[in-house]
Amino acid sequence: MIKILLVEDNEMNRDMLSRRLAKRGFEVLMAVDGAEGVAMARSANPTLILMDMSLPVMDGWTATRTLKADSSTSGIPVIGLTAHAMAADREKCLEAGCDEYETKPIEFARLLEKIQAQLDKKPSD
Repeated sequence: MIKILLVEDNEMNRDMLSRRLAKRGFEVLMAVDGAEGVAMARSANPTLILMDMSLPVMDGWTATRTLKADSSTSGIPVIGLTAHAMAADREKCLEAGCDEYETKPIEFARLLEKIQAQLDKKPSD
């Protein structure tokens, strides 16, 4: 089963996304801040990470850089989620190590396409 780690501090967003992803057959793990997200990525080895960029404790940019610098988690695709829709924000996500970027409010069909594109790129273990 494909395991997605959702790192999101907003309870409503977390609930909505996790339920919709679970309905599509994904196993969904959740973290509420960047530090918890990094710890869960290291322990649970998810297939893909959905990373909110505006998080408490450790923001999504720092969490993504931390994961990409760690050889045990560097190969996990990260899709950055942010309410910031400017071109510079997209570049900032990609520079931090995100493999893809999606703006909020989430357009679920488009997010699913981006998830699938990342899964198609990932070599099977």
